[in-house]
Amino acid sequence: MKKLFERLLWKQDPAVYQQKDAKLTPSLRTIDLIGLGTGMVVGTAIFTLPGIVAAEHTGPAVPLAFIVAAIGAGLSALAYAEMSSVLPFAGSAFSWINVLFGEFFGWIAGWALLAEYFISVAFVASGWSAYMQGFLASLGIKLPAALTGGFNPAQGSYVDVLAAVAILAVGILISRGVHQVSRIENIIVAIKLLVIIMFIVVGATAIQAHNYVPFIPAHRPGTSFGGWQGILAGTAQIFIAYVGFDAIAANTAETKNPQKTMPRGLIGTLVLGTGFFIAVSLVLVGMFKYSRYANNAEPAAWALRQSGHYLTANLLSVVAIIGIFSALIAILLASSRLIYAFGRDGLLPKQLGVVNGRHVPSHALWLITVLAMILGSVFPFTFLATLVSAGTLVAFIFVSLGIYALRPREGQDLPDAQFKMPWYPVLPTISALFSAVIFWGLNRDAKILMVGWFVIGLLIYFAYGIRHSIINQEHQK
Repeated sequence: MKKLFERLLWKQDPAVYQQKDAKLTPSLRTIDLIGLGTGMVVGTAIFTLPGIVAAEHTGPAVPLAFIVAAIGAGLSALAYAEMSSVLPFAGSAFSWINVLFGEFFGWIAGWALLAEYFISVAFVASGWSAYMQGFLASLGIKLPAALTGGFNPAQGSYVDVLAAVAILAVGILISRGVHQVSRIENIIVAIKLLVIIMFIVVGATAIQAHNYVPFIPAHRPGTSFGGWQGILAGTAQIFIAYVGFDAIAANTAETKNPQKTMPRGLIGTLVLGTGFFIAVSLVLVGMFKYSRYANNAEPAAWALRQSGHYLTANLLSVVAIIGIFSALIAILLASSRLIYAFGRDGLLPKQLGVVNGRHVPSHALWLITVLAMILGSVFPFTFLATLVSAGTLVAFIFVSLGIYALRPREGQDLPDAQFKMPWYPVLPTISALFSAVIFWGLNRDAKILMVGWFVIGLLIYFAYGIRHSIINQEHQK
């Protein structure tokens, strides 16, 4: 047992990652990172979640849930900024924890990230499908009910064909190389932000002050609606919006001067994203009573149509249809790099760690693309939203606590950080506790599914990864 425990704590030499990741081309700048992060943060979530969270948990107080989530994510972003400036490797938290705490804990952190990424792709595609269906319906075009949503025989839906098509299209785009993708991403994000500003301005003209009263509805006993209980439950669901931080960090190996560029990209994304979330959610709950947004995956466009702003609503839908692709690009790009990192380390088949002539880990990309197409076309939208938040929070806890192992090694066997998380050693603990509290606020199903996900991860690690990992091979030489 002692030997097994020692084996689980074997740490990876960062020089190995530096050598292997050299096949990836550093081409991303600060503006590209903010584009990727904002594309994810101000992506599906801003077009979909404010209405759903308001109806199910917070009432008009949904901006408070975004603020609480931003505080938790902001603390974690500071830890991410320091980590990425010292350990500029693909795979983000997986690679960092592998170097700092050992392979086993790196695998656990990476497996949590995989849940986050894997389900995020499906979640984003599901939101894109909802907007596309709404837009087509406004033109008098309706798909057969069986093809319009995840498996739900009670509502007559069995597969979301549009979600699968969206994921496939983005997979093809990413396969052409990260440099081309980043330019397309920046253009889409710029257009999307302009239309969001237009929604805020136009929507503000339809605000009815009585829709804000009471701002924090009383808690309904036995439910997760109302009071601070509802705000905490809403925060847990909203946390999916901040998965963009890890999506940025996953591309550290493909970033120019990551020691300075990565912290700027992370913090810039946080500030920009949070500001837009608060503004959009305030306008949205002011336009109509929060209960009217129940089970509505395209609340912003719906609210504009109901207010008589048909042209703006259709423009918003068109931009949402294009803009949500930017979120798909960011998260599919990040998830393929995580699968690549697993293959690079031998914890999954080594073919997944192969980089092709376009400097793209194509095997990893197509594996996650196909699996996400299946998941996104079968599972319903709200189910996916909650489960993504669970993986995000676990990763944030690992990275925050990782600062305690990182800081003593800076300037010793690791480079000194260009950016340091302030108020050390207090703030990393506060950050980890903050994420843990929000995780506790997740619904019971999300926690049970996350436990099941970790059981699967442990089985894969002990059946395959522990014997095939490059660390194991190095120690046998």
